[in-house]
Amino acid sequence: VSLQTRGIQSSDSGVRCDSLKQLACVSTDVTFAQEFISRDGHSLLLCVLSVRAPLIMTHTLTGFMELMDHGIVSWDNLSAVFIKKIASFVNAKVLDASIQQVSLAILESMVLSSSSLFQQVKQEVTLERLLSHLQVTNQQIQTKAMALLMALLQTAGDQFFGHSIQSKYSTVLNLWLMVCCDPQNIIHSSASVGDEMAHYLYVLQSVTLNHLEPRMRMPLDSYNQDQREILHGLRQAAFETESENSLSHERRRSLCAKEFKKLGFSNNSNPGQDLLRAPPGLLALDTMAYFASRYPDAYSRFVLENSSREDKHECPFARSSIQLTLILCEILRIGEPPSETGSNYHPIFFSQDRLLEELFCVCIQLINKTWKEMRATQEDFDKVMQVVREQITRTLSSKPTSLELFKNKVNALNYSEILKLRQTERLHQEETLAPPVLELKERLKPELLELIRQQRLNRLCQGTLFRKISSRRRQDKLWYCRLSPNHKVLHFGDVEEDTETPPIESLQEKIPVADIKALLTGKDCPHMKENKGKQTKEGLDLAFSITYDVEEYSLNFIASSRTDFCLWTDGLSVLLGRDMSSECMRSELDILLSMEIKLRLLDLENVPIPDCAPPVPKPPSNFNFCYDLSQAEQ
Repeated sequence: VSLQTRGIQSSDSGVRCDSLKQLACVSTDVTFAQEFISRDGHSLLLCVLSVRAPLIMTHTLTGFMELMDHGIVSWDNLSAVFIKKIASFVNAKVLDASIQQVSLAILESMVLSSSSLFQQVKQEVTLERLLSHLQVTNQQIQTKAMALLMALLQTAGDQFFGHSIQSKYSTVLNLWLMVCCDPQNIIHSSASVGDEMAHYLYVLQSVTLNHLEPRMRMPLDSYNQDQREILHGLRQAAFETESENSLSHERRRSLCAKEFKKLGFSNNSNPGQDLLRAPPGLLALDTMAYFASRYPDAYSRFVLENSSREDKHECPFARSSIQLTLILCEILRIGEPPSETGSNYHPIFFSQDRLLEELFCVCIQLINKTWKEMRATQEDFDKVMQVVREQITRTLSSKPTSLELFKNKVNALNYSEILKLRQTERLHQEETLAPPVLELKERLKPELLELIRQQRLNRLCQGTLFRKISSRRRQDKLWYCRLSPNHKVLHFGDVEEDTETPPIESLQEKIPVADIKALLTGKDCPHMKENKGKQTKEGLDLAFSITYDVEEYSLNFIASSRTDFCLWTDGLSVLLGRDMSSECMRSELDILLSMEIKLRLLDLENVPIPDCAPPVPKPPSNFNFCYDLSQAEQ
């Protein structure tokens, strides 16, 4: 520590630069960090920032960031002058990229650490400057800028860069669209989107869509005049009615009930009753009103076409709209908080200002089309909605980048195509299993389970890269864990992001397999108990831990995917002499059994397999001879 301190204070710029570079590396060690900070070393680093040499500034900021990450010194202790200086690095139009990258990371940590620092950072960094960082070709700067933008967006209360919380969604998204629609930028660029950027795009999608949650949770208030006017506006937009003022009260009431019935409301005398279910609540009313005003011709055509059919064959617009809105909310996960490890975003989200409403307008017409293809009646309503859900889910899984592309794909995926896909999947999954085939399966299982066990152990020997996640922020630090070739020791240690498969000798930490006492998953893990109440269901599903040395210590994991979770929990179960229990193991066993059975029964194609074995005939009447082998040998 003394050598580092003297080197930092050296008048020789070369010595100072080398010392700062070494400091940035050793600051990751908590013991060094505690000693260095106890000697007021972090304050010394703030003085070094006055030096304008880019390399020295980069190493200084990196070292400072690593020291602060240990949580020994509170971020609140930083002065407003320092915050302004870091913000000036971010706002500068011409500056070394590595300086801006670390500065963005420091500001992100400040925002996540306290509300007072959030206010200061928000005042110093402009939204326009942040978005300009997303337009650069440097992916690291793009990712750090996106991380800071998401931290600001998630931490904001009633105000976000001067905009009210109600307009926050459209403000951010409109500015973001200016960036995304450029073919050279993040989503449409030829380079693949990195894991970190994919996560932040997913967070942006979740946060913005979740602003629809209050409307989704709120049922219709039959005493609210505005909501009643929207309901009657739907009726008036669909039907050309005579002047209602000239009608008597009873006649007007009868006419309204008749038209609301044609619109597809279950309770035509009081249509508001249909919108009391929440979700989808008022969001269903919003989507219907949007469709009627944005596409009036399509709206009128839908309603009039169905009102001219027989009652049992008409597709009810209102009932379909309410159910469709609920389906879209579930598919888009509106109301669910963003996961710490999620990265599944929809590119179409970044091509639309009002994604839910536009998807609704496409899919409500899809319902009418599918209804006719299925020749459905009122009793088939649930079946039609299941098919429509499948059409939407399958189309979105293909990651369409525009609404037009989504519309073309989802309309091409008609009912007959859905039936073909279902039949193909069924043929892969199902087999006609006679009792002899089931018996053969049971005999094959032990051999195939042993094959899966060996694959799991080989996968553990190959190792996996895990990401460190703290309660304060999503960190970039990575660590690697792998099993020794003799299956006796687990090796693990920190690695750089570019590392693919580090040699086992470079992983310094070790845990003998014989010392492992238990395998824990989900909410039983120590790192999940520490953050109780802050974990999402997805985070709990990917967490697992091993305890060792009489359960005094634990090694905690958060898998990057469900597949990695299954591979590691299965492999660790094999090491502990337990049965594998993951869904991946069951799926792989079913696939292997299916393939093996098909190969074994290849020669029996088109030959019926009896349920019972053929009877063994009685021995013949002359079956009373005996051959004495001992006498023959003599």
